[in-house]
Amino acid sequence: MKYRCLIYFDEARHRALTPEAHVELTRACLAYDDELREAGRFITASPLRPVQTAATVRVTDGQVSATDGPFAETKEQLGGFIMIRARDLNEAIAVAAKIPVGWLGCVEVRPLPEAWPPDLERGEEANAAAMPG
Repeated sequence: MKYRCLIYFDEARHRALTPEAHVELTRACLAYDDELREAGRFITASPLRPVQTAATVRVTDGQVSATDGPFAETKEQLGGFIMIRARDLNEAIAVAAKIPVGWLGCVEVRPLPEAWPPDLERGEEANAAAMPG
C-alpha cells in the first residue's frame, strides 16, 4: 500500500538552525531517502518553499480568488512530503518515525487510494500524480 508522509514543522525553528546543522539535516534526509529507496519503499519526496511563497486559491460560484500564504494560521506549516510503500499503517508509522526533519515538528501519515480513478489504466507515475492529496 502507498502512504504519503506529510511533514509539518515550525518554519522559524527551521530558520534558526545554524548553517552546519542545516547541512547535517539535509544530508540525513537524503541518506534516509536512499535507505528507503534501497528497501523498495521510496516513491518520491519533496521539500516545499517557505509558507510566505504560497498562495491559497478558492473558487466560489465560478469566481477565482487567490490570497497570499496559507489560509490557516498555525504554528507548524507543511514543509514537505515523502511518498512510501508499506505493508500497513503500522509499518508506515515506523518509517515516518525515522524521517530526520520530523524532529522539527510532526509527520502525518495518510494512506493513498490503490488507484484513482479506478476505471482508467495508467502507469504508476500517472496515477500518483492524479491522486488527491
